[in-house]
Amino acid sequence: MSLLKNVGTIGGLTAVSRVFGFARDILLARVLGATAMGDAWQLAFMLPNIFRRLFAEGAFASAFVPLFNRRMKEDGDVSEARRFATDVLSVLLPMLIVFGALAMLAMPWVVEYFAPEGLVEDAQSLSIAVFMAQVTFPYLLFMSVATLIAAVLNSLSRFAAAAAAPVILNICLIAALAYGLSLAPGIEAQRQTAQVMAWALSLSGLLQVVWLGAFMRRAGFKLSLVFPRITPGVKELGVLVIPAIFGAGVYQISRFVDLFFLSTLPVGSYTHLSMADRWNQLPLGIIGIALGTAILPALSRHLARAENEDAERLQSNAIELAMLLTVPCAVALFFTGTAFVQVFMTGQAFTQSDASVTGLVVSSLVIGLPAYVLVKVLTPNFFARKDTRTPVVTAAISLVITIGLNMLFVFQLDMGVSGLALAGAIGAWVNITLLGIILARRGFFRLSAYVVGRLLRIALASAIMGAALCALMLQINLWFVGGPLDKILGLCAILGTGAITYGGAAAALGVLDKASVQRLMRRQT
Repeated sequence: MSLLKNVGTIGGLTAVSRVFGFARDILLARVLGATAMGDAWQLAFMLPNIFRRLFAEGAFASAFVPLFNRRMKEDGDVSEARRFATDVLSVLLPMLIVFGALAMLAMPWVVEYFAPEGLVEDAQSLSIAVFMAQVTFPYLLFMSVATLIAAVLNSLSRFAAAAAAPVILNICLIAALAYGLSLAPGIEAQRQTAQVMAWALSLSGLLQVVWLGAFMRRAGFKLSLVFPRITPGVKELGVLVIPAIFGAGVYQISRFVDLFFLSTLPVGSYTHLSMADRWNQLPLGIIGIALGTAILPALSRHLARAENEDAERLQSNAIELAMLLTVPCAVALFFTGTAFVQVFMTGQAFTQSDASVTGLVVSSLVIGLPAYVLVKVLTPNFFARKDTRTPVVTAAISLVITIGLNMLFVFQLDMGVSGLALAGAIGAWVNITLLGIILARRGFFRLSAYVVGRLLRIALASAIMGAALCALMLQINLWFVGGPLDKILGLCAILGTGAITYGGAAAALGVLDKASVQRLMRRQT
């Protein structure tokens, strides 16, 4: 398939989950808002997810799949693969149960350390926050098991069930928020809703295990529990998982760093950052993850065949497509982020003041949006060469710089949560700069003058659009604090102005022409 079609297919599947998540956050903003309970929920949601991304989705999946596939026989015999998966599950479950129990016992100290000062000073809210964090932590156990089952299904070429599973999470949380909407507004309703959401999160993990397990049994594959024992296969998995944990650890350490700095900010900062990141994640998830997933197999094949020119052409096409889609998104959100937050999230518990702060955070975050996407596009060049160390090193360097900028922006310049977002954006640009320099010095990839020229034209077309949107917002800014009709007209004005100016500038500058589209649609072999 062509790069464009690959990105469209993978991005489309990702978009379904993002849309459900977006609907969830719209309801969340209105029900809990940027309150103590809103921050308590965000903290309770983040803690198990940090460990899930560290152990389950990242390290475990990347190590388990190759070992499982190696035990799959060409004649369809899966008995050896089944024994391996059974042995892994039997060791994994006790470890997760022990770790989860210890984490739940330590949760009063963990929550108090990472909670914002305003939440810590409210004894009842702090107690509820601890309870919520304890209730949500079993989600880690369920999702680790779900990841194992999903890996089995993917190895059996059954992809649909695993792709659909994340929707279950959002459906459960949306149902909990719908219950919250039925309650009379007030602090007690927020506390009750937040606790129901905590239960809904863990329930969603269990339902995903049941969902994936049903599809696994339908595929004729069944796992059972045996007495835990360290078999050679389990030991081999452990040897592979440990380095992968360190690789994924840099990103997750950065999440804990964010939690530390958020704990020093006023109540509502967790929520402001989370709501702003939803707008950043829409293009990042759909474009960045799709591109990274799409180019890795083709890039690996080109390098295995020593087709260096084809590999470089593929990498250049991916970068151009990423910037073609991402730069205008970043520029548009920089100038209009507050307007979109006001339209979709303001109401009930989420005030206009919250929208203004969140909009400022959106503008800070999207400064790094092209860099976040480029990281997804350039790292496959290292992975295809079996080099997992270099991206870890560059990420660690950017993390150190980000921490220094956090201390400057948050503590010295008192920029609040927007300073935290801006530091992360600058850190992402440091990371991508280092990756690009290393690729060029090793002779793996270097941007041609032709591609640089096209990227400059994309930037110029986006700048023209940005100037038009900036002028427009000065005229219609008050529409977004008006009635529904004013807001609808304002959105139409933004979308129309953005599409016309970017489309016109892109056509005039030769960014979008028949030859370019044909080149991006060319089949990748």
